[in-house]
Amino acid sequence: MHDPETGKPLRGRVVVITRPAGTAAALARRVRTSGGVPCLLPGLSLRGAADDAAMRAQLRAALAGDVLVFTSPAAVRFAAALAPLRTRSTVLAVGQGTAQALRRHGVEAQAPSRQDSEGLLDLPAAQNLRGQHVALIGAPGGRGVLRAQLAARGAQLRELQVYRRVPPRLDRRHLDALQALPRSARVLLSSAEALQNLAGLLPAPAWARLCAAVAVVSSERLAQAARAAGFTRIVQAESALAAHMLAAASRR
Repeated sequence: MHDPETGKPLRGRVVVITRPAGTAAALARRVRTSGGVPCLLPGLSLRGAADDAAMRAQLRAALAGDVLVFTSPAAVRFAAALAPLRTRSTVLAVGQGTAQALRRHGVEAQAPSRQDSEGLLDLPAAQNLRGQHVALIGAPGGRGVLRAQLAARGAQLRELQVYRRVPPRLDRRHLDALQALPRSARVLLSSAEALQNLAGLLPAPAWARLCAAVAVVSSERLAQAARAAGFTRIVQAESALAAHMLAAASRR
């Protein structure tokens, strides 16, 4: 007998997507295809650089350098909006998602299996950077691990802040959705900053409802942050890639 639920691993499960505002459509479609119910709760909003002309000139100069380090898929998207990413530089990506974004723009990048700053720093191409012109392409803020370590390894470091992360605008629709959130829901978390924003912006009852669900995190660091924020049920995915996050969200 045909089982209509075959291939629907999420089967009616609510999946809260905390990706930046305007970037969650493809992931929401994947949730629906897997039988789930997406709930959009952006933890961040993204904005372009304040001075496009100046940043475009800096990016073109960086593309002629020795090494380019992209910190996120958003860094790729905002950089590509400024100038074509044609380069002969060695290109490093923090994770597989960032490497995939670069491939869509015709750029092959090296990415670590451990998808974080420490993983990138373990790549052979990131070891001896003395005298090399290295561009760190991303947004202001973050942990600063790459910035400090690339400089310590002798890089002539140039930081290109091609976009900015700002707190999201949440409205009544978001709060109403949280009030109806079941305990079986999965909350996808791949950014500590997004988690902090939501904790600060949501009213206490809505935050408590969110924390009663299951957090699906992309790393041990995010697991620790989620636990500190109030989540008690946490599942760790293999990485921040959509396929890995949804596979973890499908666990019963």
